[in-house]
Amino acid sequence: MKMLRSSLLLSFVFVFVNILNAQPHRLPPEVYPVLGCWFWHEAEFESEGYKKFIDLVSEHSPYNLLTTSLRAPLYEVSDKKVHDQIKAAAIYARERGVPIVMDLDVRLARRAFQKLYPDELQQMLILQEAELTGGDAIEVTVKSHDLSDHYTHRTTHYIPLDGSLMRVYAYQRNEHGINPATLRDITQDCRIIGQSSEAVSVVIPSASDSKNLKVSVMAACTHLTPDVFAPHIMEYQRWIIDAYKDVPLAGVCKDEWGFPPCFDGNPAKDQFWYSSHRAEQYAEQTSGRVLLFDCLLMSKGVQGREAERIAAINHFMQMSRLRNGAIEQDFYQSVKETFGASALVATHPTWWPYPDSREFKKNGLDWWIAKRDIAQTDEMTPFAVRTALAKKWNSPVWYNMFYSDAKSAYQESVWSHTLAGGRINYHPIWPRPGSILAGSRDLLRDDLMIAESRVRLLNYITKSPLDCPVAVVFGHACSMNWAGPAYDDVGMDIANALWRAGYPADLIPGSEIDNHSLIVNNDGMIQYGPQTYSAVILYHPEFEKSSTARFFRKAAQGRTALLRIGDWSRDFDGQPLQEHIAIPESMKQFDDPQSLVASVCQTMRAKGIESQSPATGHLNAFGHTSSAPRTEGFCRLIDGTVIHVAGAHSVAGDAMQKTFWIDKHEVTFDATGLAAIRLDHNGKLEALAAGALQRFKLNDLEISLTQPVDLALWKDQTGKYHGVAQNLKGPLPETLLKITDDWRYLSLPSWPPVDRED
Repeated sequence: MKMLRSSLLLSFVFVFVNILNAQPHRLPPEVYPVLGCWFWHEAEFESEGYKKFIDLVSEHSPYNLLTTSLRAPLYEVSDKKVHDQIKAAAIYARERGVPIVMDLDVRLARRAFQKLYPDELQQMLILQEAELTGGDAIEVTVKSHDLSDHYTHRTTHYIPLDGSLMRVYAYQRNEHGINPATLRDITQDCRIIGQSSEAVSVVIPSASDSKNLKVSVMAACTHLTPDVFAPHIMEYQRWIIDAYKDVPLAGVCKDEWGFPPCFDGNPAKDQFWYSSHRAEQYAEQTSGRVLLFDCLLMSKGVQGREAERIAAINHFMQMSRLRNGAIEQDFYQSVKETFGASALVATHPTWWPYPDSREFKKNGLDWWIAKRDIAQTDEMTPFAVRTALAKKWNSPVWYNMFYSDAKSAYQESVWSHTLAGGRINYHPIWPRPGSILAGSRDLLRDDLMIAESRVRLLNYITKSPLDCPVAVVFGHACSMNWAGPAYDDVGMDIANALWRAGYPADLIPGSEIDNHSLIVNNDGMIQYGPQTYSAVILYHPEFEKSSTARFFRKAAQGRTALLRIGDWSRDFDGQPLQEHIAIPESMKQFDDPQSLVASVCQTMRAKGIESQSPATGHLNAFGHTSSAPRTEGFCRLIDGTVIHVAGAHSVAGDAMQKTFWIDKHEVTFDATGLAAIRLDHNGKLEALAAGALQRFKLNDLEISLTQPVDLALWKDQTGKYHGVAQNLKGPLPETLLKITDDWRYLSLPSWPPVDRED
C-alpha cells in the first residue's frame, strides 16, 4: 500500500528497517512514528544488558523508534566499549523492530575532549563586588560553582577545574550605574593569594581615595565541558558521529544543547559565559570592544553609556543564540552526511521548558534555529511554541518528550497533545523507585497505550500542523535585554489569552524575520512555513533591527491585520530609531493586552474564521503557567482536517456521538476517543480516522458497523482509497470492503506481565 505525502520528511523513519509488517502492532515505516525514550544506566552495559528493555518495548509497546541516551557514570560515547555495546544494542533493536536514535552529543565525551583540547573548555566569568572602607586592605574571594543537569546527575558534574583572576575594577556607583569619572582598572595593584578549582582570592590594597569606592573582582572558572565557542567543537562532534557510522542507527539525538545550566537565570547579572575564543569573536563583531570590560558594563551599567550597555547586551546574547544555533545545524548536517538523508535528527532543543531568563542564558533562546526533522519540545513547553516550531520545520506533527511521576499526567497529555496537533515522546515515569525498565513497564500496562494506539491512526492521514490564524512576534533582543523595557517577557500572556479564546497563536521571535523564515507571501499574507496568518501581533519591538521595520511596512500593504504592543524608540545598537525605518502607522497600537486580544478575536470573526475549542487547561512549568487544550474538544489543521477528541472520563477514550458541519456538509460520527475527517475541494471524503467507529455519515457515504473498529481511511492522489483497521475482531465488514479492497491490519500491543521489580 502506497502512502502519499506532500513533504519528503517521511523518508527518514526506518532507513535501516525492512520489516514492514513483521510486527502487526507497530506502524509501518512510511507513517510518522510513535516515539519512546530509553536511558542507559549501568545495567545496559552488562552482557546483553540491553535486551530486557528492547524485548519489553518490542512486544508490549507501539513505539517505532527509541530516542536513547547514556545516564551511566564514567561511560563516554568516545570509548570503544561504549561504541561496541551501542552497536550490539542497535543491531538487536533493529531485529526487534524498534530502531535506536542515539544521543551522540559532545557532553557525553567531555573527558576525551578535555584530553584533546585542554585549552578549549568552557569558562564562567563571575563578578564579585565588594566595598572599600578607606581603611585596611580587604580580601575578596570568588567561589566557583559546581554545575549539573540531566546529563551529569549520575556521573561527573560540569565541575570547576581551575580558576584565574581576570580583572579588578574600582568605582563609585549609585542606582544609575557607575560614575565614569571614578572608574579605573586596579588589577595590577592587587595581590593574588589563591587560584584553584574552588576559588580565586585576592587582596585589594587601601588607598587615600578609596572611601566610598566599590570593587568588582572578575574571576574566570574553567569547567569540565567544551567551550561553546571552542575552535574544534564542531570538528569534535563530527568525529564522534563519524565513529558510529558502522552502527545501524535510525538517527542521532542532540538533547538540550547549550551552555551549562543556570537554574535561576542569574538575576544579579554577575555571571557570564566566557572564554578567550568568545572574547575574540566578540571583538570582531563589535569593532574591537573588550568583552571583559563590557561584562562590567552589562552587569552594573555606566552613567552616560546607556546605549553602549544596550548594544553590548544585545550583541552578547545574539552571539549565544547564533553560535549555539550554528552548532545545532552543523550537528544536523553531519548526521545526514554520515547516516544518510533518511536518518532522523532528534530530540528537543528546549532545556528549561519555558522561554524565560534561564533559557536565555542557556542558549540565547535558539529554539527556532535548532534544526530538527520533526518539531520537538519537552515537558511543559508552551503550546504556542510547539505549534510554531511545527511551522518552522514544516512538520505535520510535533513531539513533546513528556515525563511525570503520575500516570494520570500522561493520560491527560495524550489527548491534550492531540488537540494541538502533537504527540508524546514517551519518557518513562520519573522519578520512580526502581529502574527505568519498571517505569516504562508502568506506562505500557495501562489504557494509555490504547489511547495512544487510537491517536496514532491520525499519523496515516495527517498532512499539516494545527491551524493557528494568529502569530505573536516578540522582540527577541528586547526580551533578553535586562537594560530594556520588557526583559524576560516574550508575550506569553497574549498568546495564552488567544488560545483560551479558541484562536491558537504561534509564538515567533523577531529574529525569524531577520533570517527570512517569516515572510510576506505573494498573496500579501504573513507566512511561516505552511501557515498564513490573518493577524500578527508585534510584541515589544524595542531594539529590533531595520529588517523588522521593512518587513512590517511591506506587510501593511497586504492582507494580514497588524497590531502592536510596546514602543520602539531604539535600534539594536541602542541608538535612537531613525524615521525612515519606522513601523507603519496603519499598525494598531495597544497599551492594554486585554483590548488587543478582544480586537484580534473581533478581526477573526469578521474574517469568518471559526474558533476552535478554547484551551482552558493549564501547564505549570516551574513558576510559569501557560494555556493548554483540555482532553475533550475539537481542533482544525491547516489543510482543513477537523479532529474531535473525547478523553475526559476514560483513559482509552469516551464514547461520542458527534454531528457537525464542514462548510455545507453535515458529518456524523459515532466513535470512541477520536474522530477526524478531511474533505476535498468538492466536499467528498478525503480522509478519516476514528477510534471504535460504529457509524459515520457524510453526504451519500455511510459506514455502519455492528462491531466497533479503530480505523483510518484516506484517498491517494489517483483517487483510490486505502485503509487501516486496528484491533479488528473477525473478518473485515463488507461495508468497508465496498469502499476499498486495500486494507492493512494493525493490532494493539499486549500489556506486559507484572514483574517482581514492580
